[in-house]
Amino acid sequence: MRPVHLDSEHYQRLLGNELRTLRKSRGWTRKQLNARLQSTISLQTLATYEHGTRQCSVVRFAEICLAMDEKPHDVLARVDRRLFTTASDEIRVDLARIAESTEPTLSPLRRWAADRLQEADPASSEVTLTTAAVERMAELCGTTSGDLLALLRDYAGERSGNGATSDPSDGPPDGSAGFGDRNGGSYSPR
Repeated sequence: MRPVHLDSEHYQRLLGNELRTLRKSRGWTRKQLNARLQSTISLQTLATYEHGTRQCSVVRFAEICLAMDEKPHDVLARVDRRLFTTASDEIRVDLARIAESTEPTLSPLRRWAADRLQEADPASSEVTLTTAAVERMAELCGTTSGDLLALLRDYAGERSGNGATSDPSDGPPDGSAGFGDRNGGSYSPR
């Protein structure tokens, strides 16, 4: 196995983002999370962990995860998936199935899917979502990227490489949290 270069600052930011997403998905403030911790830390320290500007010890990380009823190894696995993503980690989803979904978590994505269907080739209602797109969608849906990915697998289309790929870097020029495709279309959730 060849050695892998690890960008520690990027990893720290991804780890912090995952912790922040978990906390927000529970509807907790930092103060509420802090009250659930076994040890005492300042709210500022907790904020620096979430922003990835300060290293968190393994024991402190485990304590934060467990306070949110998360297994530390599950959180690390999600960060690893985000960091070591390849094209094979993309997921194809059926827009028609998402647009018709009654799943509460997907409610912010229903309109996006319906709009994309109107723009898409009538023969295909499938798009490929990159890991980055799933991460942004997860924030919008108030869940973790791992949980959203697991949910989206229920709406998966056939795996092929000829569909549009949604990538948030191709989003609207105003910097809003839109989801775009490499064919020039975009949608901004309202």
